[in-house]
Amino acid sequence: MKMQKKRYVLKFPAQSGDMPLSYHLVKDFDIRINILRAEVWPGKTGSLVLELEGTTTNLKNGIAYLEENQVSCEPLNKKITWDNARCISCGNCTAVCFAGALQMNPEKWELQFDPEKCIVCELCVPACPLNLFKIDFRDN
Repeated sequence: MKMQKKRYVLKFPAQSGDMPLSYHLVKDFDIRINILRAEVWPGKTGSLVLELEGTTTNLKNGIAYLEENQVSCEPLNKKITWDNARCISCGNCTAVCFAGALQMNPEKWELQFDPEKCIVCELCVPACPLNLFKIDFRDN
């Protein structure tokens, strides 16, 4: 069976703190998880950026399980926006992007953004002099 990796932003309700959700993803759905970012506080809503790896069926069933437990799951690329039309390709953001999601194309000298590599560290936000990055990770 073909394995695939997908990145999601998960938002947990306050009452989910005592539920072993990640355990069930691993044990019941045979999904490998990699926590890329976490903001979880007891008694409050929480957010996780997870990379999930499994078969298409297992990923679909695992996401359905999370949603049945009031966890919203959105693909990571829906949470990050970048206004590339206004970008001047100055490269400031590439200097702070340790995940390698932002790189300069050496042939065209233009910024390239790969949301699949992004871990939502938000370091690009203050680095961009034109404020072109928007990240919707928290409920503000």
